[in-house]
Amino acid sequence: MNWRKYLPIIGIVLFIFILVKINILEVVNEIRNANIFFIAASLIVVLGMFFIQTLKWFVIAREQRIKIPFKEAFKINVITNFYGFITPSKLGTVIRAEYLKKYTGNIGKGLCNFTLDKIFDLSSVFFMAILFSFMFREKIPFLPIKFFIFIFAGLVLATVIFISKSRSKAILRVFLKRMFPEKMKKKAKMAFDSFYDNIPRKRYFAVFFMLNVVNWVTNYFAVFLIGKSLGINLSFIYFLAILPIGTLISLIPISVNGLGTREAGLISLFSLFGVSASKVFSMSLLSIFIVMVVPSAIGSFLMFKNQGKIDGKSQKNFDSYSCPQRRGKN
Repeated sequence: MNWRKYLPIIGIVLFIFILVKINILEVVNEIRNANIFFIAASLIVVLGMFFIQTLKWFVIAREQRIKIPFKEAFKINVITNFYGFITPSKLGTVIRAEYLKKYTGNIGKGLCNFTLDKIFDLSSVFFMAILFSFMFREKIPFLPIKFFIFIFAGLVLATVIFISKSRSKAILRVFLKRMFPEKMKKKAKMAFDSFYDNIPRKRYFAVFFMLNVVNWVTNYFAVFLIGKSLGINLSFIYFLAILPIGTLISLIPISVNGLGTREAGLISLFSLFGVSASKVFSMSLLSIFIVMVVPSAIGSFLMFKNQGKIDGKSQKNFDSYSCPQRRGKN
């Protein structure tokens, strides 16, 4: 029995438990009475967020000499967000590498683009968590700042190590010998070489990092506006202190897109500032719908519209990336 496939159920059960405990009618009333002006404003901010979200990996792609039009990159970003929405820890977004094969001719460059973007994405969240945890350490003394620093340092160290092809080759050689049979080693070597083909120069890393910070701040500003629509009258700075923690909690792979775990974390943190559980839960529901569900619905439409552009092999690769347990089962 493969117990890992049941992990996402934990978050869903937690979500239902919170909803029942809070009182569903309170949540319905909160959402019904939301200020439509702030909701509309949040939708505009989400559009801007997707522009920045695309830009942050588009800049990396340009530095890799991947000649993809920004319009096409934006469309790919929306589609891959759909895959990220339906997979734990948003692992499904790795399918972007398959879409980029049209412009690279190989999988390696696309995987490099995804990997760098993901590292900077995670690093920027941990950086914000560290920064605001220090700022609010008296109000929220139980936050694991040392753990955040340790993970952030680990991400920086991993980037420094694996950005060098020679260092990576020396480290991975041991694993590749055991992981790949002889007939697949040639393909693995080609993918490895293409991964490091035109890898971005280190001097641009600060730009990549800052674009990710701006992307998260824009994301959190949309949630702030949704909170305002529900009468949560906290300063934006408090949202910047709390929401990165909620993001990190949502990455724990025991739910689908952090459902349940994120709500439990946010309710606990916002309660320290006198915000009721029903308002926080309602804010989370509206945020999921506006920031995730609506874009994912558009992404699924674009995916089916362009279905012919991804062959069966690409879909098979996506399954292997996001659901390794299936291979074990079979």
